[in-house]
Amino acid sequence: MPEPATGTLYIAEKPSLGRAIAEGLGIVRRENGFFVCRNGTTVTWCFGHLFEQAEPDAYLPDDIPTTKRGKKMWRLRDLPVIPTEWKTLVRKQKGVKGQLSVIGKLIRSSTVIVNAGDPDREGQLLVDEVLEHFRVRKPVKRFWVSAIDPASIKKGLAALKENQGYAGMRDAARARSRADWLLGMNLSRAYTLTGPGGLIAVGRVQTPTLAMVARRDYAVRHFVPKPYLAITANLSKEGEAFRAKWQPKPGQPGMDEEGKLLLDIPLGRSLVEKLAKEKTATVLSAETKRKRVHPPKVYSLADIQAEANRLYGFTAEETLAGCQALYEKHKVTSYPRTDSSYLPESQHAEAPSVLAAVAKTFPATAKAVEKADPTLKSPVFNDKKVTAHHGIVPVAHAVDWSQLSDREQKLYRLIAKRYIAQFFPVHEYDETVVKLSIGDETFIARGRVVVVKGWKALYAKVEKAAPEKRSVKSRKGDEKNESDDEDAAQTLPPLQKGDVVDVLSVDGREDQTKPPAYFTEGTLIAAMETIWKSFDDPHLQEKLKEAGGIGTPATRSMIIQELKRKNYLETEGKKLHCTEEGRQVLLTASPKVRSAVLTAQFEAKLQEIERGTTTLAAFVSEYEDFIRSELADVMAKREGAKAERKAASAQREVSGASEG
Repeated sequence: MPEPATGTLYIAEKPSLGRAIAEGLGIVRRENGFFVCRNGTTVTWCFGHLFEQAEPDAYLPDDIPTTKRGKKMWRLRDLPVIPTEWKTLVRKQKGVKGQLSVIGKLIRSSTVIVNAGDPDREGQLLVDEVLEHFRVRKPVKRFWVSAIDPASIKKGLAALKENQGYAGMRDAARARSRADWLLGMNLSRAYTLTGPGGLIAVGRVQTPTLAMVARRDYAVRHFVPKPYLAITANLSKEGEAFRAKWQPKPGQPGMDEEGKLLLDIPLGRSLVEKLAKEKTATVLSAETKRKRVHPPKVYSLADIQAEANRLYGFTAEETLAGCQALYEKHKVTSYPRTDSSYLPESQHAEAPSVLAAVAKTFPATAKAVEKADPTLKSPVFNDKKVTAHHGIVPVAHAVDWSQLSDREQKLYRLIAKRYIAQFFPVHEYDETVVKLSIGDETFIARGRVVVVKGWKALYAKVEKAAPEKRSVKSRKGDEKNESDDEDAAQTLPPLQKGDVVDVLSVDGREDQTKPPAYFTEGTLIAAMETIWKSFDDPHLQEKLKEAGGIGTPATRSMIIQELKRKNYLETEGKKLHCTEEGRQVLLTASPKVRSAVLTAQFEAKLQEIERGTTTLAAFVSEYEDFIRSELADVMAKREGAKAERKAASAQREVSGASEG
């Protein structure tokens, strides 16, 4: 291998990013495993993680019997497996060993190293592991960009940071890896060895996710519908018809626990019969307010995964792969593995060039782009709301539309539309709420008049969800009661306090309460992100909010795929269900392992590591104590079950002797 000129070495997370950086620097020539660029700079790359954690066999005594596959047997007496010195191994993936050798030679001949991992915890650790492996003591910088189009690469190259400033992210990634290893390797073995039979594999995020699906399955399958009566008045003023809904009085008998639905059908029928005799209604109040609706925020990964699943039936993994291709292969969108829906305020100045690139890449948007006003600044541009990454948006780089696959085109369309919407006027409408009396009962009529269409002009044609075969029962369960929207959207005649209007009819429509919908991949990912909503404790809600739910934008789709691979989850059309094997896992695992509370506390600790307010060692030590405690509970239950079986056997012997 020719020796490159001594200078700066960039180590990218993967080849595609390496090429983008090299093109930004100016390629002189390509060698085996790296580029030589201008000014003596070289660019090389990893293939994702080049190292992996050693398995428990590396820490267990050599005298343990092995299986036919050469693995050491699982025994309760060997638990817990807690490394005193963590071992990592070079991955056995083809080409990894050779590329690592290339990187080592380049490091030795360079004066400055640049960590060009992806802009997240794992990207930081991935390259830092390589630097640690070669015991690098040279100056190390950090290259950090959220998009790899030429303009973004150029900005990143001009704004290198000190790599040490990201040590917290590296330690957080390593803490996550070690803690997940401790839980998965120890508790999966313990549950499997003491369980009812079969592999019981558990994980910090996998198991609470599985529990969410199981609970939803149970709620739907055991749902008992309750009949209720919805009472509506059809009214008219000078020939202009409108609708109003009955409002129960305080303490109204026959209502549900929330006081919203009238469950006493006979009482409701009697009320309708009485009201039907009334010929007029009197306006008690009429109030009109101007409402302003800002454009929808740009997509986070969870948002677009849910939307693409709803509209096109894409799995979470398919959407992530498509967004990754738009970012990495085509370089037309920003980094996709983000939990943010906001943009840095500095990006507002780039709007004209980004909009131009959108129109060029996706010609169907040309008219919308022409109408967009890049001087408008929506609330989505907010530095205080941006996390480590900003929302997914197009970048100022255009490609031929035909280069994108059908899936990539659909995803780019969604991303582009959200971005264009930020430069359209705010949607404005006048909302009118009218309170009326019919007899001694109160009714409410709502109306809406659009004043400024604004960004909603882009969404005039409603996207239709992908077709799906569903049973009548499940379809009814998924239906949305559209009457509220219809009532709010109606146009009311001019009304003011004291007006008397005609009562055309009073109707009572009997319906039934609907069960919650089964999870789909899209709705499950959204629920993982907003799992705090399923807890009543405000303190716990806050912790889960701060943690960003369970899992990360980068891992949620992989977690679902892994649960399906283990046959713990199965699909029915777009719906997800917990399998019998999955239920067995949940029956065996402890409440702490099943609960999202553990992962919320875990993510909060990782954020503390990232901020430098706690250490990797302190976190892992605390987690080791948790594993020991869980294993003690497993053993106690095992001994308790043994004692119960022994007592039952003794009782049978006594009974047999007495009968004899």
